[in-house]
Amino acid sequence: MKLISFKADRLLLCVLFNLLWVVSDGATTSPTSTVTKRIEDVKRSTSSSTTTRLMTKSKLKLQDPQHFKSTGQNETSISLEWSKVENISTYRLEYEGKSENVTQSEDATVSHSITGLTSGKRYNITLFSVLDEDESDGTSIIAVTAPTDTESFMTLRQNETSITLRWKRVENISNYILFINGANENNITQESTDDITHVVGDLTSGMRHEFSLFTAFEYARSRGNNITAVTAPTDAENFTHLNQNESSITLTWNSENNIFNYILETNSAENNISQQSPGPVNYVVLNLNPGTRYQFRLFTVLDGVRSRGDNITAVTAPTNVEKFTPIDQNETSITLTWNSMTEFNYTLVLNGNEKNFTQEQSTGSIEHVFMGLESGTEYEFSLFTVLDYARSIGYNITAVTAPADAAGFMKKNQNETSITLTWNSMENFNYTLMLNGKENENFTQPSTEFITHVVRGLSPGTEYEFRLFTVFKYARSRGNDITAVTVPPRVDAVTVTERTENSILLQWESPNKNWGYKVLRNGSDVAANSTSATVTDLLPGTKYVLSVITQFSGLSSSAVDKITVTKISNTAAEWKVTNSTITGTVEGLFSSGTAVPKQKTRESANANISDTNVFFSQLIPGETYSISLFYQMDSENLLQYTNSLTLIPPTLNPQCKHRGGYSVRVFWEEVRGVWTSVRINLAGRDLTAQESETERQIDQLQPAKTYKGSLVSLSGTVESEPVDFYCSTDPAGVIAGSVIGLLCFFLLAGLVAFVFVKKPDFFRRKNLFTDGFKQPSTKEKDISSANFPDHFHQLSLDENRGFGQEYEDLAAVGTEQARRAALLPDNKPKNRFTNVLPYDWCRVKLNSSGPGETLNYINASYMPGYKNSREYIATQGPLPGTVKDFWRMIWEQNVKRIAMVTNCVEGGRTKCERYWPENGNPGIYGEISVTVKSEKRETNWTLREFIVKNMKTSEERTVKHFHFTAWPDHGVPESTDVLIQFRGLIRQHIDGEGSNAPSVVHCSAGVGRTGTLIALDVLLQQLSKEQAVGVQSFVKKMRLNRPYMVQTESQYVFLHQCIMDSLMFNTNVDDNFYENVGAVYVNATALQELSLAQGKHAN
Repeated sequence: MKLISFKADRLLLCVLFNLLWVVSDGATTSPTSTVTKRIEDVKRSTSSSTTTRLMTKSKLKLQDPQHFKSTGQNETSISLEWSKVENISTYRLEYEGKSENVTQSEDATVSHSITGLTSGKRYNITLFSVLDEDESDGTSIIAVTAPTDTESFMTLRQNETSITLRWKRVENISNYILFINGANENNITQESTDDITHVVGDLTSGMRHEFSLFTAFEYARSRGNNITAVTAPTDAENFTHLNQNESSITLTWNSENNIFNYILETNSAENNISQQSPGPVNYVVLNLNPGTRYQFRLFTVLDGVRSRGDNITAVTAPTNVEKFTPIDQNETSITLTWNSMTEFNYTLVLNGNEKNFTQEQSTGSIEHVFMGLESGTEYEFSLFTVLDYARSIGYNITAVTAPADAAGFMKKNQNETSITLTWNSMENFNYTLMLNGKENENFTQPSTEFITHVVRGLSPGTEYEFRLFTVFKYARSRGNDITAVTVPPRVDAVTVTERTENSILLQWESPNKNWGYKVLRNGSDVAANSTSATVTDLLPGTKYVLSVITQFSGLSSSAVDKITVTKISNTAAEWKVTNSTITGTVEGLFSSGTAVPKQKTRESANANISDTNVFFSQLIPGETYSISLFYQMDSENLLQYTNSLTLIPPTLNPQCKHRGGYSVRVFWEEVRGVWTSVRINLAGRDLTAQESETERQIDQLQPAKTYKGSLVSLSGTVESEPVDFYCSTDPAGVIAGSVIGLLCFFLLAGLVAFVFVKKPDFFRRKNLFTDGFKQPSTKEKDISSANFPDHFHQLSLDENRGFGQEYEDLAAVGTEQARRAALLPDNKPKNRFTNVLPYDWCRVKLNSSGPGETLNYINASYMPGYKNSREYIATQGPLPGTVKDFWRMIWEQNVKRIAMVTNCVEGGRTKCERYWPENGNPGIYGEISVTVKSEKRETNWTLREFIVKNMKTSEERTVKHFHFTAWPDHGVPESTDVLIQFRGLIRQHIDGEGSNAPSVVHCSAGVGRTGTLIALDVLLQQLSKEQAVGVQSFVKKMRLNRPYMVQTESQYVFLHQCIMDSLMFNTNVDDNFYENVGAVYVNATALQELSLAQGKHAN
C-alpha cells in the first residue's frame, strides 16, 4: 500500500509503528533485515513528494501580533488594526464563538473590519498568528459597536430663557451627550423612562439655537441627531394706536434689533405680519366697523414661536351724522338739523369756533337755531360725531341768511320777443325772475351800480307780470313786482319754394290778418302780399339775404332773414378725369359734392373742395359717376348742379412668359376697376381682349429676342395710359452661350492661379487677392459686390447662424448715450413707446421762443446717409397730441418728402395717428394748414401730394407722401422687389428735386421698418458708387443715432436679401428676370406720377 507523506517531526512515530507490525507478523524473517527493508520502503515511498528528516522535532512557538487595537466602529461593525508578524501572512480572529481568517502579505500594518454586528454591544476579540497548522497563543481586546441615535428628538416647549427638549430612550442605553450651539457639552443620564425630557436654561430670548444629541455607550457615540429651536421672543415695545378713520386703525410699535414676524389678534381674528426691520413699525388694520371699540393683542414671532403678547384697546372713528342741513333761514337767523346717533357726543364748529355739547336725546332729529346773524351772509358749519378720543371726519355745510330785496326794479324797453328790465345792484348777489307767477330764469349779474336784464322768448303783443327776488346762494328775499308788454311778433317761418338761375320765390304764414309785411333784398324793398313774394333779376350761383318784417300799430318786428342761393348754370363747369379722380372748376356757390357710381353696389365718393375747385379721389377706375354739387344752408342741402362722367379705366400690370422659342403669353391680374376691353400691341401687331379675358398668346416671334410691348385698358371709349412691358422668347441659346463663357472664365482663372503658385514673382504685388480674403479684420468691413454672394451664403449656414451672430453684436450699440430730454416728465406723454427715445446729441429740436427742453421736444432723430450725417430724420408715428409738433418739424426742417412705412391701424391697434385730412378741406394743425392735392393708390403703396401752408406767413410748400402699405409690423414684406421698387421711387424724387433738406421716414416706433428702408437706400447707393456694401457697419452707424434701428433679426436678414437680389438682377443671371421683368421692374402708374422710368435708375 502507498504511504502518505508525513512531516519530519511525525516520521519517527510512523517508523516505530511499522517495526512493531513486522515483528509481530513474520517469524521467519530476522528483525534486523526486516527493519532495514521497511526503512528503505519508506524512503522509496516518500522520495517523490518531500524529503523526510528521520529525526525527532518539537511543536513551533508562533509570536502573537503586536499593537492589536480597535480603530473605529459604527452601529454594525468594528475596525481593527495590528502590526504584521515577520514571515506570517495568515491570522485568525475569534469573537462571540465565531472565527474569521485574515490574510495579509505586504503591508506592515494589517487592517480589518468585522461586520454584521449588533449596535451598542461589547465584544471580546482574540487574534492569533497562524503558520500552516500552528497558531500563536493569541492576544485579546475588548471593543464595542456604536449605539443607534435616539428617535423623536424634538422641541417640547420654550419660553424666553429656556427650551425643553424630548426624545425616546434607546434600549439599554442610559447615557446621552447634548451639545448646544456646537459647544457646551452636557452629559445626561436617564434610566427609568422611555421618553426623556431635558430643560436647557439660561438662554437669550428670541434666538435660534442648534442642538446635537448623541447616544453614548462606553467610549462610543452614535452619529447624532440635530435640531434647531428658538427661545420665545419678548413682546414688542411701545405698542399703541397711532391714528384711525372710519374703517381702519393704525397701530405702531418698535421692532426688536433682530428681525421678527408678528401676529396681531383683532377680536380673536389673527393677522400675520411679515418681517420688519428694526425701528418703528406702523400697521393699518382695515375693514373695521366705524365707531367701534376693538381689542388688539400683538405677539412677536420667531420661527413660529410667539411672545406672551401685549394688549391695547382702540376705537375707529364714528361716521358722520346723517342729513346735517339747514332747514330754514331769514335775514337774521339759520336753523340747522341732523339725525342723532346713540352713545355719541357732538362738536359743532361755526367759522372756526368750536362748541362741544352732549345730546341727551338718544335717537331722532335734532334742531339747533343760530340767532343774531347778518343778512345775506355765508356761514360755514362743521359737525363732528365723537366717540372717546376719536372724531368723525366731519360733516361740512355752508348756510346763508336771506338777502334784502333789490331797489329800483322797473321796465326799460321791449321788442317782439323780449322785455328789458333794470334795478339797482346789490353786491355779490344773484337774482331770480318770475314771469306770470312762474319762475322764469335764475341768473348772475356783475357787481355794477345798475343791472339791466333782457327777458327773452316772450310772445309778441302780450302783457306780462314780473316778480324779482334777490338770491344769495339758495336763499331768496321777499320779492318786488312790476307789469310790462311786448311788441308785435315776427313771422314764424319763411320758406323758399322755388329756385332758378335768376329768381327765388318766398312764402310764409300770417297768424293775424291785421298784421302787415315788408320784404327786403340786401336792404332794398321788394313788393310783397300777405303770405308770399317773388324776387327776380338775380345772378346764377349767388347767395342772397332776404328779410321779412311784421308791422303792427306803428311797431315793427325784428326781421326774419332767409339766406338762399340761385342754381349754378350748366355752362359754368369744366371737368378733367383720371383713372381714380375727377377734377373740376365750377363757377358759383357750392359746399359739397358726391360722385355716385353707375353700379349701385359700389360706394359713392364725397368731393374735396377748395374755392371753385372740385376733386373726387379714390374712385373706381373706368366707372361712370353721376356728379352732384350741393350748397349747405343750415340743415338743408341744396342741389346746385348735376352731370355724368366716366373715369379712365385702370392701368393693368402686364407680365410675359415665353412658350418655346416663337411664342409668348401676355397675362395680367384682375385689379380694382371697370374696363370693357384690353388692347395689346406687340411686335407691330394690335390684339383686343374682352373684359372676361386675363391673357393672350402671341405667336410667330423670333427666338432669344426681347420685344417691347404696350397694353391699354378701355371703358367704353375712354382709354387708360399705355403700360410698356418686355417679352423675351426662349433664351436657352443665350444661356448656353453664357455657360460656355463661364467655363472659359474658370479655365483662365485656373491658369492664372497655376502661374501664381509656380512663379509668384510674376505678379508685382504679393497676395493681391488672398490676403484680403483669408484674413478678415476684426472691424466691420465693406463686402465687394463680387464677394457678397459668398458672404451671404456663409451667413446663411446653420440656419442663419452668421446673421444671428452679427445681429447680436449690434444689441448694445449706442445704448449708453444720454436721453435726458426724452425722460422729462412733460415729454414722456409725447413718446409712443417708453424704450424708443432719441439721444440728446442728435435729436431734432423744434424752434421755441421759450427756454427749456419741453417746448422744443419731438421724438425724432437725425440719421446719417450716404452723402451727409443729416440726410434723414427717423421719427415715430405721430400721436394724437403730437400731430401739430410733427407738422412744425416738417415746416422748420423744410422737408420735401415723407416716407411712411406703416398703416394707421394694424391688427386692430392704432400704429400711427392719421396726420393728413380725409376730405378735400384743409386740415389745421396749429399754425400749419395741410391740403391733399392728389392721391394715387397702387397695390403696395399710395402716393400723395400735400400742399402745406404756414398760416402766419401764407407761404406754401409741396410735400410728397410715399406711403408703403404692404409691410407688417416687426416683420418684412413678402418679397424684396416691391420694397426695392418703392425705395427707387423715393430715391428718384430725392435726386430729381436736388434739395439738401432731410427726408422724414417713420413707421410706428420709428426704428424697425424705418431703419430697414433708410439702410436699403444708403446701401444701394454705396453698391452703385463703390461696387461694395457694408451692411453691419451702416446698421451700427444708425444705432449710434437712434436705438433699435433695424429692430428684428428677420429685418436684418431681409436687408441682406435685398442687396443679394439687386446684385442678381444687375448681373442678369436669374432666368426669372426674363419671365417676370414686367411684374418686378415696371410699375407704370407710379412712374408716370413721378415722370421718370424705373429702368433709368442704377439701383
